Amino acid sequence: MQLIKPGINIDFIGKRKFALIISLVLILVGLASLVRHGGPHYGIDFAGGTLVQVQFERQTSAAEINNALTDLDLGSPVVQRFGDDSNEFLIRVERTTGELQGISVLITETLEQTYGVGQVEVRRVEMVGPQVGRDLRNKGMWAIFYAMLGILAYISWRFEFRFAIGAIIALFHDVVITLGMFSLFAKEIDLPIIAAFLAIIGYSLNDTIIVYDRIRENLGKHNKESFTFILNRSINETLSRTIITSGTTLLVVLSLFVLGGGVIHNFAFAMLVGVLVGTYSSIFVASPLLLLWQKKAVKPA
Repeated sequence: MQLIKPGINIDFIGKRKFALIISLVLILVGLASLVRHGGPHYGIDFAGGTLVQVQFERQTSAAEINNALTDLDLGSPVVQRFGDDSNEFLIRVERTTGELQGISVLITETLEQTYGVGQVEVRRVEMVGPQVGRDLRNKGMWAIFYAMLGILAYISWRFEFRFAIGAIIALFHDVVITLGMFSLFAKEIDLPIIAAFLAIIGYSLNDTIIVYDRIRENLGKHNKESFTFILNRSINETLSRTIITSGTTLLVVLSLFVLGGGVIHNFAFAMLVGVLVGTYSSIFVASPLLLLWQKKAVKPA
């Protein structure tokens, strides 16, 4: 299936400086948000504490729930609306499991004093100790690091070292921007999001490998042409495949984001950002980095 006419020649490499500005803006905005918030907003999996999901029979607000919980010794609970149901909320308490035995019963009884008996239903309680949360966070970060290391080794063996460096920088670019968007939109980082980051790395790498494989093929076919010509030709020749693959993936992820509900909302958001940024980076980051490497390599001493 061809969406793009054969022989099209869009000058993607010529727009690399403009693309660099876009990437820098996105990265700096994300980093500024991370600094402003004191780092990523970790979920219960990584930060530790207790998470209680509560559903109410009538309309209420986070402020009203906080006021109802004032008499409980819960420290500073964080209350936020959950998913598409306007009557469902998450109550997060940064305390350990041992200190909060029977917390679901305690919260239910306290809230029923304000909302009435039978008007409050605790639907989920999750408890994670701070040490366990720290261990999970560290293992998640190491999983991403080892994935990058494995990719570096594989592409160096399968292609060349310069291709591997370009791919790793592009993947790092994708993860940093996605992490920045999570901070900007105040979304939590938990275990499913680490899985989303690994999926983003795999998706973006697949896109990059397709372009790299065509570049290597064209290096043999058009060895008398300039390297810029070969890069542009390779991107244009794989453009139809990129649009079809990314377009269909985006439709699925967008459906999950809009219709999937609160449980997978953050995961779908990560994938939505990751697919967009991953497609962009395979064209405007990974390939121009090869040109930069080429120029440095042939630069006279």
